[in-house]
Amino acid sequence: MTGEQVLPAAEQTLAVTDGRIVGVGVTGPAHMTLDAQGRALLPGFIDCHTHTLWAGDRLGEHLMRLAGASYQDIARAGGGILSTVKAVREASEDELAASALPRLNTLLREGVTNVEIKSGYGLDTESELKMLRAIGRLGEISGIDIHPTFLGAHAIPAGEDADSYLDQVVNEMLPAVAEQGLAEAVDIYVENIAFGVEHMRVLFEKAASLGLGCRVHAEQFSDMGASEMAANMGAWSCDHLEHTAEAGAAAMGRAGTAAVLLPGAFYFLKETKKPPVELFREHQVPMALATDLNPGSSPVASLLTCIHMAPVFFGLTPNECLLGVTRHAARALGRSADLGTLEAGKLANFCLWDIADPRALTYQLGGLAPEAVYIRGQRHA
Repeated sequence: MTGEQVLPAAEQTLAVTDGRIVGVGVTGPAHMTLDAQGRALLPGFIDCHTHTLWAGDRLGEHLMRLAGASYQDIARAGGGILSTVKAVREASEDELAASALPRLNTLLREGVTNVEIKSGYGLDTESELKMLRAIGRLGEISGIDIHPTFLGAHAIPAGEDADSYLDQVVNEMLPAVAEQGLAEAVDIYVENIAFGVEHMRVLFEKAASLGLGCRVHAEQFSDMGASEMAANMGAWSCDHLEHTAEAGAAAMGRAGTAAVLLPGAFYFLKETKKPPVELFREHQVPMALATDLNPGSSPVASLLTCIHMAPVFFGLTPNECLLGVTRHAARALGRSADLGTLEAGKLANFCLWDIADPRALTYQLGGLAPEAVYIRGQRHA
């Protein structure tokens, strides 16, 4: 995997029609031409795991962590996700979309053309649907290709238990999401402070019956076997994975399930347990990178920062980092047929970088931006 290239080193030309690449290395007449003038041509970057839509902030919790409290301590005390839920429930759909737009614009300026955004801060049917509608609107007003994910099983609401709430997610929220076409996939947080693997199985079976893809927050703080079961059930991705055992890595490798690594959360929570990158290499697991942009554990609105962090914290090679925000990120979204590489038939999402070597993106921290960003063949930055 480390020998793969994002784009062949030889000179290339792209032919684009109706927002898609129709030829690579071709010549002929065109209505309009663009000379890259020696700049590096890269696929548009894909931020494949984010919680970009929220209300309020969690600065107070950050100060608590700096004073020694853990993420789990804060969650058990009623903070964490549930504090954001209150703010999201009180916000209007318009307010939610407006607050997320600056974060998306920041990502766009770094060459990010595709962003996955999860719900999960509503935790009731009305609020989850409100979030997903706002997420859908962001695609219209930002110009970025947005991939909505239903994360109703993000946390257990106050006063409820996991079993009864998961029943609401599966039998009330999920059918409404599917009927209204508001999401491409479902996600669930499997952890000792949230849901179990049996909850995940029930959710995934229902999602599959409705034609939705499946993803899981797995093994961030403990190994509950979620990645192994998820891969065996055909999940597109397993995300976080600091505590993944070999059985999980082997299952992901067999299934082609992407491992989404999130160095922003690792950094911000001051974690010390690293994802088992060597196991993922051994079992040929495609490794993606994402920001995990969210108000509590990764307020990092910079995929370039995560590209820089991944070699330093996790030991990824520069090639693995570039593949992690292109080809393998597309796999995590279930969109390999459309995204991630510059090939005929795929969407014309690409960027021009005035850098001699794309690996410089893993070297320099700050001060880098593409010269131009194209989404579906149209310039957006």
